[in-house]
Order: sequence, then C-alpha cells, then structure tokens
Amino acid sequence: MAVRVRVPLAALLPYSFYFLIFMLMKRNLILIPSMASLLILASCSSMGALDKSNFTVTPNPLETQGGKVTASIAGTFPEKYMKKKAVVTVTPELRYGNGQVAKGQSATFQGEKVAGNDQVIQYKTGGTYTMRSQFNYVPDMQKSDMYLTFNARKGNKTINIPDVKVADGVIATSELYKRTLMNAGACVAPDSFQRVQAQKQEANIRFLINQANLRKKELKNNSVKEFLSMLKKIKADQKGLNLKNVEVNAYASPDGGFAFNDKLADKRQNTTEKYVNQQLKGNKIKTDVDAHYTAQDWEGFQQLVQASNIQDKDVILRVLSMYKDPAERERQIRNMSQGFRELADGILPELRRSRLTINYETVGRSDDEIKQQYKADPSKLSKEELLYAATLTDNKAEKEDIYKTAAKLYNNDSRALNNLGALAFNSGNDQAARQYFTQGASAAQAAPEDNANLALLALKQGNVSEAENYVAKANGANDLNEVLGNLNLAKGNYAAAEKYFGNNATNSAALAQLLNKNYAGALSTLKSVKNADAMTDYLTALVNARQGNTEAASTALAKALSKDSSLKSYADNDLELSKLK
Repeated sequence: MAVRVRVPLAALLPYSFYFLIFMLMKRNLILIPSMASLLILASCSSMGALDKSNFTVTPNPLETQGGKVTASIAGTFPEKYMKKKAVVTVTPELRYGNGQVAKGQSATFQGEKVAGNDQVIQYKTGGTYTMRSQFNYVPDMQKSDMYLTFNARKGNKTINIPDVKVADGVIATSELYKRTLMNAGACVAPDSFQRVQAQKQEANIRFLINQANLRKKELKNNSVKEFLSMLKKIKADQKGLNLKNVEVNAYASPDGGFAFNDKLADKRQNTTEKYVNQQLKGNKIKTDVDAHYTAQDWEGFQQLVQASNIQDKDVILRVLSMYKDPAERERQIRNMSQGFRELADGILPELRRSRLTINYETVGRSDDEIKQQYKADPSKLSKEELLYAATLTDNKAEKEDIYKTAAKLYNNDSRALNNLGALAFNSGNDQAARQYFTQGASAAQAAPEDNANLALLALKQGNVSEAENYVAKANGANDLNEVLGNLNLAKGNYAAAEKYFGNNATNSAALAQLLNKNYAGALSTLKSVKNADAMTDYLTALVNARQGNTEAASTALAKALSKDSSLKSYADNDLELSKLK
C-alpha cells in the first residue's frame, strides 16, 4: 500500500531554488558568476531604492548666482526605510558635458542604533532633512542633470541604493554679464578745460598801530606791485581777461577797545578805497569797488596763532573757544604776559592791514580756435585743451590721433593713454585696451580710470576677485558707478547692481533689473540702449519669456540670432526660452 506524505510547499522552496541552480549549472556553467552576483545583490539591497518624489530641489531648474550654482535639497527617508544599524551618506552630483561630474557637499545620516554624531533617522517614522550644495559654474553646466548618490552600509556590509535624478539643467542668465560688458562703455578720463575761469589777484597793505595812513614803503611791496601790474594787464588784454570787480577789506587788530577799533578800521577802509580808485582812474579802468571793514579781526588772529609756534599757543586758542566776548578775550590774553608780548611782536602787526583783491576771469580759446590751433601746431595747446579737443569730434580716427598727440606731448599724465584704451575697449580690442590701461596705471600722474577699466576687463574674463582689487584703486574715477554696477552684477548682488547703474541705459543695467525681477524697468532700459545689439534683443526675449509674452519673446529672439548667430548654441540650451521651442 502506497503511503502519501504531504510536504508543505514552503519546505520544498529552498530545495527547488538549489535544484534550479543545479540545472542551470549543468546546462551552462558560464552562468555561475551571474548567479553568484544575484545572490550577493539579494543580500545587500535590503533598503531598496529611493524615488525622485522623496526629494525637493530649490530652485529647479538650478540657477547661477555670483558664479555659483547653489541648491537647497529637502529629502525624506520613508517609514521603515532606515535600518536601525545603517549609515547613509548622500552626495549631490552635477553631471554635465562629456561625462564630467562636479560633486557637492555630502551629508551623512544614521539609524537609531548607530553610535555616532550624524543626524538620526528613526526606523518606524522615517525622517526629513535639508542640505545645501554649491558648485562652481562652468558653461557646459547649462545642459546638465543633478543626481543624488548614496554610500550606505550596515555594519561591515555595503547596501546598494541606486542614484536618483532630482533636477534638470542650469539657468545661467546671470552669467550673461560677461556678454553684456561688450556693449558697456569704458571709463573716459575727463579733461578739466574751462573756457572761463574765475581768478584772483591779492595785495596786502599794512598799517602802523593806531594809524590809517598809507606808507610809501607799503605801497612798494611786491604784492601791491603785482596788483597794479594785473590791472594794467587786464586793461591791455580785453579778449583773454575779463575784470569783474575790486574788493577792499580793511581790518584792525583785536587789541584795544571795540569802539576805537571800529573807527580805525573804517578810516583804513576809506584810505585804501581812495587809493584803489586813483589807480583805476589813472589806468582808465571802469569797474565796481566793493569796500568793507572789520573792527576786530579775531578770525585772522586765530588763524595766525594756529599757524605759529608761539608760547602758550594752546592756551590762547582755548581762551578763544571759551570766551565769545571780545573784551573778556583780550583781558584773558593780556594776563599771559609772556604770551601777549609774543602776540604783540609777531601776530598783531600782521592784522593791521587792508587786503586788495582783483576778481577777474580768464577767457580761453573757442572750440573753433582750438581746432585751428591743433591743425596748425598742437604743441601750442595746453594739456587740458588737447584732451578737450578730442571731445569736439565723433570721428574715432580723429579722437585717436588727438589722444596719441596728447600722450606724446604730456607723457607724465595717463588720461590720454586711458582714453586710447577706452576707444580700443569700445571696439572690442581688449588686448590693445589692456596695454593702454596698464601703461597708464604706471604713469607718474595715473588716472583712477585706468584701474576702473582694468576692472572691466577682469570682469569680462570672469575674474571677480581681480576686478575687486582694481576697483579698490579706482576711487574717484569717472563713471565708477557703472563699474560698481557690473561688479555687483557679477557677484550676484542684483539690487545693489541696479542701484549703481541708476538711469544708465545699457545691457548690463537691463540684466541687473531682469535678475532683480524688475521686468518693467528692464524693458524700458532695453528700449533706450543707445547702441542696441544682439544681446539687447536676447535680453528682451528673456524678459518677455519670464512674463509669458511668448510671441514678443520669439520675435526678439529671432532678431538676436539674425544679428549674432553665435548665440544660437546658447539659446538652444537656455531653459528660460524652453517654452519658445
């Protein structure tokens, strides 16, 4: 009698598995390594794969700012995922180009039974975490993918967790500052030419103590001689010199009573004014004479004491600051017997005086006269006239010729060299521009614009730290705010950049507004760019694309590519324009 024995299926499964392996080995021994790998994999993958839904990357797509690609990653380990004795290290990777990989900063997490200092993730409840990662941007990263990789272990065993793709591509709009600089104008060192300049010629006539009469000795001093000589010169040169008026200011020293000094200073004014009118009449010069007097010249007294080395100097100055009443001031100073004797001998005589001032203007060459003189003999023009002459023409070749002449005649002043560099920079000849700016920066009288422009060249190359070093030496440069705007744009400080650019209508200013999300301002600026180019149209496309104006964006992009076909490869990978495709 046959006996049937019932064997549970579960009990046969292990034998069936080995039987299967035996049969496969018998049929094809080459499968042995593969099956061994299968066994190892089955024993290691005890935690399973994570999904893209377990991670949120901000921003996504990634974006550049200040030459960096920065991402914030919010991750979740699901419930009953993190084994109690497991340790998992998460590393962000940006994969781009031909197999290139940039690794971000890793973060390590551990199960609840691991003795360590990393963030603990509970087995039953799971856990969340946030990590930041930053990559140095290179142009190939525009087309890239961000992955998270996992290095997991449980004790001495390695656990396989597959990589997870969490973000697509990089928006590199901020890096366009290098291209917008091609439209930026370099800093031009200004001339200080003034056709009409205010001038003064002064003379001093001193009086003896308590007297108001003019002494022959004083009327023959050098300052009075030069005063009279200038009056005659103005009379003779009606074209180049223009007399405005003559001032007479008479003074009495602060020693003595106020009432007495008031009358004395008044007499000195009248005596001096009469003398000046006689000289004007004798030279047949008509002009106004503006006469005043000061009874007690405490201001002049303080200035002379401050500049002197007399004894009790500091005490006297302190008395002047403490007491405002003239009588009390004089009383306190007289109490210092030695100090007062020095004042009486060295300071007070200088305050018993009248000051004569000729106010006049020098009138320089007209624009036409400067042009004519340059053609005839440029060496007869002053340095300022030469630099000004270059501003009288819009012809680049003529400007260049004038600046070269100025650089040759006045080689200790770098302004002409700087402006030659500016012409080269604005033409796209960066090599020649750098040579001029570098040569100018080493001149005896170097202009700050040389360093400002070297900063612009450094920014064109993406070298922000070098640009900052040059800007530090460019204080006072003409149009420095334009340079500071570009510098802050490169550093990712968009609000500051927009502020520095102000109302300047350039591609760089519009890019700052775009990145600062001032879209209306950006469009207004782009419409006002003086020398609009392909980048002007490209930025117009970006602004419209961000606002959802697809048709306007497409039109602007087409114009940009028609002007500069080299933009096509960039545009093809520009995620900001993906909706246009």
